[in-house]
Amino acid sequence: MNKATLVHPAATSAQGIDRLFPNAIRVLAAEAVQKAGSGHPGAPMGQADMAFVLWDRLLKFNPDDTAWLDRDRFVLSSGHGCLLLYTLLHLYGCGLTLDDLRSYRQWGSLTPGHPERGHTPGVETTTGPLGQGLANAVGMALAERLLAERFNREGLPLVDHHTWCICSDGDLMEGVASEAASLAGHLALGKLTVLYDDNRITIGGPTGLAFTEDVAARFGAYGWHVLAVDGHDHEAIGWALDKAVAQQHQPTLIVARTHIGFGAPKLQDTSEVHGAPLGEEELKRTKEALSWPASPAFHVPSEVYDHAKSAGERGRRRHAEWIELWKRYRAAHPDLASEFERRTQGRLPEGWDKSLPQFETGTSVATRNASGKVLNAIAKVVPELVGGSADLEPSNKTLISGEASQSAESPGGRNIHFGVREHAMGSIANGLAYHGGLRPYQGTFLVFSDYQRPAVRLSALVGLPVVYVYTHDSIGVGGDGPTHQPVEHLISLRAIPGLTVIRPADANETCVAWQVAMERTGPTALILTRQDLPVIDGLPAARLKQGAYVAFEPKSAPEALLLATGSELHLCLEAAKVLSTRGTNVRVVSMPSWELFEAQTDAYKESILPKALRRRVAVEAGSSHGWWKYVGLDGSVLGVDRYGASAPEKKLFEEFGLTVGHIIEVVTSRLGGDARARK
Repeated sequence: MNKATLVHPAATSAQGIDRLFPNAIRVLAAEAVQKAGSGHPGAPMGQADMAFVLWDRLLKFNPDDTAWLDRDRFVLSSGHGCLLLYTLLHLYGCGLTLDDLRSYRQWGSLTPGHPERGHTPGVETTTGPLGQGLANAVGMALAERLLAERFNREGLPLVDHHTWCICSDGDLMEGVASEAASLAGHLALGKLTVLYDDNRITIGGPTGLAFTEDVAARFGAYGWHVLAVDGHDHEAIGWALDKAVAQQHQPTLIVARTHIGFGAPKLQDTSEVHGAPLGEEELKRTKEALSWPASPAFHVPSEVYDHAKSAGERGRRRHAEWIELWKRYRAAHPDLASEFERRTQGRLPEGWDKSLPQFETGTSVATRNASGKVLNAIAKVVPELVGGSADLEPSNKTLISGEASQSAESPGGRNIHFGVREHAMGSIANGLAYHGGLRPYQGTFLVFSDYQRPAVRLSALVGLPVVYVYTHDSIGVGGDGPTHQPVEHLISLRAIPGLTVIRPADANETCVAWQVAMERTGPTALILTRQDLPVIDGLPAARLKQGAYVAFEPKSAPEALLLATGSELHLCLEAAKVLSTRGTNVRVVSMPSWELFEAQTDAYKESILPKALRRRVAVEAGSSHGWWKYVGLDGSVLGVDRYGASAPEKKLFEEFGLTVGHIIEVVTSRLGGDARARK
């Protein structure tokens, strides 16, 4: 144990309601898993004591309004143990019934197999993929700091709450937790406390099979305040929680030594209790060991409900006090109050889009550079826009000019330096969005989106308004070579339901892409070039909002159709113009976003991609997968279906056939002519 770790010296036995309440959690969890025939009883049975002490003594919540803005955030990172959270929400009167517990894991129930934000009242985060919840909690604590710095005034602490997280051995084995914890320590997030359920059991057996590190020492090295307690000793747990609240300059890790499946005579402290029902006989023996009646099932003593009411009343009083504080705040600071209301309701400032820049034709601008200018224009009028990059701010163009960097010394800093921590960056951005009152963005190279894919998937699953800025979008990266040249990444991101992917063709499309991202209620990925692109004359960029539109229409009825995104659109436009001089009529469609296009009416889709126009060629500097939906069996795709190479960008585009000449050749071939004769 790290010498800096404080260890509570006492060990006392829980008596009375302190024993009855956690046992109610244990039995309800075990019964729900038994009835469902699947689930994870071990974690909630082991975590029941620490969760009870937290909710009973400290957690700030109102059971009548689980979305109260200044509530404490409670994150169950070990989401497989969701019955801990569900039983707490039921017992404390937060909207779940016993029938909901009986319906655990069933179709349409409010108690799915892992917690889902937006599906179950009182669930703060969608967890289960291990490590994500802890990183989300870091984002929530950071959001609290940012909002407190912006809005709190002397005697009027409008934003003043704590973020609590329960995590498991598995959470702490995941790299994303290490990344997030490292950053949390660096930022000195003093209103974040993580309770580590140190039960030393995983699915495969004892944690010692693969995990023998000194967790306390690791977190101490991160800059955390570390405590250690018996996770079943209520006095010790309460002592540690009080110490955590008192520590304002460091996040706190409470190492709570617990017993998985606490109370199950044969299965306690075994891997068998992790993810399977106890079985009828073991459930019966568990009830006996906990002095619980054998029947009826899902029995809760009236004393438990009666006791829970006191915590609810405490929360109602604190909420009422906050409402009175809000009234005084609104009278003293009406402008700030209006901004607070707008931001927490997710509304953008009136006329915010009037600040968006326009780019002159005849110039060349990399879309990453255009994005940086648009970002800074928005940041001036949308103060809730916060974010940063994984140590790539100069390359991603994600720095907000004139704003401070986030730190303990600059708690209101809007520039968040995530360091080389792509996965945690995505998960922390999700936490910022979960909290509310902020609009997070984050940036890295497109090829490194793989490092944060689980976080991107979760933001799409929940519908969080995170803007993912992905630059260096193709072989156009050039000399850095195939390790840094994304090939499969575009189609990979397009495969995520709920994520809108936009690859703008020039600076003005980039501006509209940012507008779309800011107005969406879900996540958006902006795919941007490293290399300069011409600002295209006459391009109706505002129609990017429809996902695809006609960028060039020949004077006569088109014989063929070219589709393109990003840096390949200007090549297709040039090819179409050359073909028109040769008597070949080609329509060019800019298709920056498949997702936006698919949201349009069938009539609109037909107007852009007429079924009768079957000779089609799609051009994109990425994998050809997926394009066949739009070009059909009579079409062709000019893409990149192998890894790139280290060479100047122009040479790479030539070698991969992404040139005006090759586009002309392929279109001519589709029309049945002799390509060489038409060159």
